Amino acid sequence: MRLATYNVEWFTHLFDDDGKIRDDGGWSGRHDVRRRDQLDALGIVFSALDADGVMIIEAPDSHRRRDGIAALENFAARMELRARKAVMGFVNETQQEIAFLYDPDAMDARHDPKGAPRFDEAYKIDLDVDAAPEKVVWSKPPLELAIETATGPLRLIGVHAKSKAPHGAHGRDAIMRVAIDNRRKQLAQCIWLRERVDDHLDAGDEVIVMGDFNDGPGLDEYEKLFGRSGVEIVIGGEGETRLIDPHAQAIIDSPFGGGPTSARFWMDDQKRYMETLLDYIMVSPNLAGRAGDWRIWHPFDDPVCYRTPELQEALLTASDHFPVSIEVA
Repeated sequence: MRLATYNVEWFTHLFDDDGKIRDDGGWSGRHDVRRRDQLDALGIVFSALDADGVMIIEAPDSHRRRDGIAALENFAARMELRARKAVMGFVNETQQEIAFLYDPDAMDARHDPKGAPRFDEAYKIDLDVDAAPEKVVWSKPPLELAIETATGPLRLIGVHAKSKAPHGAHGRDAIMRVAIDNRRKQLAQCIWLRERVDDHLDAGDEVIVMGDFNDGPGLDEYEKLFGRSGVEIVIGGEGETRLIDPHAQAIIDSPFGGGPTSARFWMDDQKRYMETLLDYIMVSPNLAGRAGDWRIWHPFDDPVCYRTPELQEALLTASDHFPVSIEVA
């Protein structure tokens, strides 16, 4: 069984409010990319993935007047994908949902949120050591899924953690304040998420945490203030409860560059691309014996993607992130 996570930049712009595909020459949400070109590129990528289930980060917007589920299922039908049924959890106000597109012949998936507190509620934690706990919320609540397969149950948690970028801040001091505040909130989200993982491990559940963490070991200079990254918090310390992700481990072992990357952003001020690892698939130790072949579908680093010009070009056109997949026996 192949599972994947894929952050699709502004997927929502390819659909109207009824979830119908906008297959035209208008501009997509991606810079200098037409809707038709992004749609075609995504069709190539999803078809090549051929996954049993894909955790889609930045899935189409969904609310009372807009149908994100219909959008994904219409996309799957158009591209003739096996993964053709969609499920969402708590919708948000950012136009970037978290959704799971899956093959109903291979599994059943349902939204199954847990409490103490639920991810659409507030979490109290003292972020600045002043003995006054702050309330932390998710702008994009994680998607908690109960999966049923022919070989038994599985828990999936789809994540889009808070960005640490100081959007809207101007001036060195303001940028520093916003960046540090955002990192505090991002770390608090990861502590909250790790508590949920521990609850599942205590219950003997097999768990996979997957998505875009907007973080990683050694990613920015503010990490020194807090001792470790959010990714390291979710993975856990050494021992029987530590989650497994070889891409994350490679960065932890060598945090000064040269490791795997899953996202590629254009930096206009420097006139070059920056690449980094933001997307992860972490599996629980009790599942590790049946999980393997972690793969980042990178257009230049993955040999198959590099040797397949159509797929390579599609990956570059479809999104600023690349899919990450895993095989589960």
